[in-house]
Amino acid sequence: MTSTATLKQRVLDAAVDLFAEQGYDGTSVTQVITRAGVAKGGFYHHFVSKEALLYEVYGDLISRQLDAAEQIVRRRRPAAETLRALIADLVESTAASARPALVFWRELNKLGDERTAEYRRARRRYHDLVQRLVRDGQAGGEFAADVPADIVTFTIFGFVNELPLWYRPNGRKRPAQLAAGLADLVLAALEKD
Repeated sequence: MTSTATLKQRVLDAAVDLFAEQGYDGTSVTQVITRAGVAKGGFYHHFVSKEALLYEVYGDLISRQLDAAEQIVRRRRPAAETLRALIADLVESTAASARPALVFWRELNKLGDERTAEYRRARRRYHDLVQRLVRDGQAGGEFAADVPADIVTFTIFGFVNELPLWYRPNGRKRPAQLAAGLADLVLAALEKD
């Protein structure tokens, strides 16, 4: 017997494949149901619409990333160690979901206002968390204050947002190596003389 979590994941996987192959507009709910091998009722048990499905393609990832970030920050480790752990989780989780993230970025404009607002709120929470960490590290003297916290945040998220465009699971660099390189770059910029 198939669990509901497995059924939901099959639908998400089928949607990612179809959205990647033929775009959001070119994909019907019927095609997703057929590709996933589920009944119509199974689809609508988990997703109220195709738009909700598109949101879930990435919404689940950003929710998991936010939860992980909040757990990392709650450990109350030194700012540099916390920032390194945040970057590692963000890069590695994005690399693990690179294809769904790429599909979402390509089709983001298909979301309605409410879903777009949800997505932006989640991103803003993560950005604010990173900026606050950097500012606190600067205020506490652990980080140099000459690089603005928003520039550090934009650098991190610029890298992560572009990752699905160029990352290849069989490429030369593993996600942990990419994360370490980005963390080294960011922390070097924040290093006190």
